[in-house]
Amino acid sequence: MGEDLRQVYDEVAKCNRCGFCQAHCPIFDITKDERNVARGHNAHVRSLIEGELEISEDFKDPLFECLLCKACVANCFPAVRTERNVVAGRAEYVRRVGQPRTMRFLFHRLLPDPVRMGRFVRLAAVGKNTGITRLARALGILKWFGKDFDRVEGLVERLPTRFFRERARTLRLDGGAGRTVAYFVGCGFNFVLPDVAEATVEVLVKGGARVRVVDNVCCGLPAYGYGDLEAARALARKNMDALEQVDAEVILTDCGSCSAFLKEYPELFEESPEERDRASRLASRVKGFSEYLAEDGCPSPRGHGFRGKVTYHDPCHLSRYQGVVGQPRQVLRGLPGVEYVEMPEADRCCGAAGSYNVLHYEQSMVVLDRKMENLRKTEAGVLATECPGCLIQLRYGVRRASLPVRVAHVSELVREACS
Repeated sequence: MGEDLRQVYDEVAKCNRCGFCQAHCPIFDITKDERNVARGHNAHVRSLIEGELEISEDFKDPLFECLLCKACVANCFPAVRTERNVVAGRAEYVRRVGQPRTMRFLFHRLLPDPVRMGRFVRLAAVGKNTGITRLARALGILKWFGKDFDRVEGLVERLPTRFFRERARTLRLDGGAGRTVAYFVGCGFNFVLPDVAEATVEVLVKGGARVRVVDNVCCGLPAYGYGDLEAARALARKNMDALEQVDAEVILTDCGSCSAFLKEYPELFEESPEERDRASRLASRVKGFSEYLAEDGCPSPRGHGFRGKVTYHDPCHLSRYQGVVGQPRQVLRGLPGVEYVEMPEADRCCGAAGSYNVLHYEQSMVVLDRKMENLRKTEAGVLATECPGCLIQLRYGVRRASLPVRVAHVSELVREACS
């Protein structure tokens, strides 16, 4: 995560070009283009460092089409951190060429300011919930904003007009004698899926925790993923300031992407030992939702929740980035009336990958279709996961494929079982 491409040179040089990554890359599976696979990315970045390759569209397009899912890393004999090398290449592109104004506005103006961000989401909610965007979609107006924008509009059915932070004012936050938990609120759950955040808090309180809702901003992962390291560090510093104000034993988030990036904050500050130490102290206290429950135990279930087959989708940032695989399954298997069924390729990316489904809609849908086929094989009535991007993508996939399946966060299922 350093600022200089040369910092990843040793990493890209570890790639032995064996090509084993080809069989595991969802995008190579679609394109069959060598530029889209890990060894292609590593060769490009290495050539750029060595001065044998110029920044161009041929360099940019494959680099920004990577899902950053780490499927290649998980199946790489020398364990080359291709996801880090790809981001380093993206950061170099941003430094030399710049970034679209919309992204700079998002990363530097909206994400650091939740109040301003809320105004834009409310504006979008008015258009979405009143049907204005559906009308614009039918008339083809949304195509003015991009070739796939009219289809992208359908990813979310409705947007809330009251966000979680507003709802939290009326929630019970003190569960008693349990641990004090600093709840880091992800943007997706605050602005788009506040019901999930409510479920998480209710489960924590039922388990006896004293919940402190952190006054945090975006974790910084979206900016980092698109190579804007300046914005990612600025957001990380704001969050470190906010989290240091909360006296809590655990920093918990129900967003797999947020927990992954919070744990990687130390790598953002490799050039600053003081900031790196500060970030390390924070990262050591971070837990994901099921990771926390697997350690502290679920509240006593009453058996009122869903009864039947439940399956699970591994968010890439939870499974491959953090190694949190068994814990959500343990939680789900412990719910009364649940028959847990493992889904084929449960850890294969669903195609959401942050905003990948917006910027690369066609490829994202091919990846999603494969996930829906695997879901169909389970005959499950509920598909659980722990990431807002995955939730949105999988719910869209279920609607698109007309499957009679509910897509829910693990915390929603636990709350229902304990109600």
